[in-house]
Amino acid sequence: MSALKASITGVAAYVPPHKLTNAMLEQMVDTSDEWIVSRTGIHERRILKEKNLATSDMGAEAVNQLLEKRGIDPKEIDLLICATVTPDMPFPATANLITDKCGLTNAFGYDLGAACSGFLFALETGRRFIESGAYKKVIIVGADTMSSIINYSDRNTCIIFGDGAGAVLLEPSEDPTIGIQDSILKSDGSGVNYLHQKAGGSLNPASKETVEQNLHCVYQEGKQVFKFAVSGMAGACQDILEKNELSAEDIDWLVPHQANLRIIEAARQRINLAPEKVMLNLHKYGNTTAGTLPLCLAEWEDQLKKGDKLILTTFGGGFTWGSMYLTWGYSK
Repeated sequence: MSALKASITGVAAYVPPHKLTNAMLEQMVDTSDEWIVSRTGIHERRILKEKNLATSDMGAEAVNQLLEKRGIDPKEIDLLICATVTPDMPFPATANLITDKCGLTNAFGYDLGAACSGFLFALETGRRFIESGAYKKVIIVGADTMSSIINYSDRNTCIIFGDGAGAVLLEPSEDPTIGIQDSILKSDGSGVNYLHQKAGGSLNPASKETVEQNLHCVYQEGKQVFKFAVSGMAGACQDILEKNELSAEDIDWLVPHQANLRIIEAARQRINLAPEKVMLNLHKYGNTTAGTLPLCLAEWEDQLKKGDKLILTTFGGGFTWGSMYLTWGYSK
């Protein structure tokens, strides 16, 4: 087994400037600020409204920030993986568009789709490229323009999602105590009925009828998704701790997918972690799907110290879920 560990050595994020507040949603659908906050914890979310901009533009903003912060020449990057379910177009891959926009002329790239678990799955994939010794600088992007697939007359989904992107740099660490230590990743396709996009794929290609019926938008059965998400995220957190013989006292930060405050609280309680150790920005950004985890890491970067123990956990449509245990690679 390789002695190398894949360590996060930089992080950056981008959210669009336009805010969609709960008060604005009250004018669009039958809902209220109190109803939204009590059920989700969300107060506002960011929306990409500028014309001719898409997921790759948000991803490129995050990557350019990352490269500038680290003082790295774009040509040094070997690989870029973009986790997204809202690509600019079916092909080419959004990752390819980001590499072009950022001048990563020596990197290859591809997309990874695992809904809200996409960033965590991509991080595990990038980890393996680093540990193999084949590559030294790998960027993982989590980016989604969820507003492009939301029906803003459906109060069950339009209150939840926002747009945003984040990126991390993975580099090899010869210190076995630093970097990604372990992960538990799961998927269960039988969950497709509860959270999916009905049209736009090969099963139900785009047509006049699918557009008129809003079948290209997110469909969710909230109660079922909530039940599975609580079980999946909380269980994955507990499993990763037990597998690595860790207790809540050993963990410095829980980095949960920002889908619903009650789901996050259930995961926290399951592992008996203090509330102040949980990264939360759900109230500002809502659920940005693959963007939530790197957005958290970017916001808390100044508080993270080299060697801090982090548990990342997520749950996504389909269903996909999992957790990752890593030790932070640097102090600012």
